[in-house]
Amino acid sequence: MKRVIIELVAAIVAGAAAVWCWFGAQTVVTVAPILEGEPQTTSVAYSPPMLVLMLLLATVAGVLTVVGVTRLIAVGRAGSAAVTPATGPVATSGPF
Repeated sequence: MKRVIIELVAAIVAGAAAVWCWFGAQTVVTVAPILEGEPQTTSVAYSPPMLVLMLLLATVAGVLTVVGVTRLIAVGRAGSAAVTPATGPVATSGPF
């Protein structure tokens, strides 16, 4: 159970870090006018290394979430399929 908690907390931390990287990758820049007399405009530029880091962290968060939830379900099934007083051990089907 301790491993499940560690995996789910790590998934939350990786997800929060991915969001932080996404907002850190954005920079507002001023774009010079194309024609003389036109006003300047602004645009958003993205930092490619920060976007790659964000994608990596989001992937890690997703994998840890799936693995943690799968282990949590397995622990729940193992706990509920232990021994019943009337019938003895309960047979389960599948890998869990």
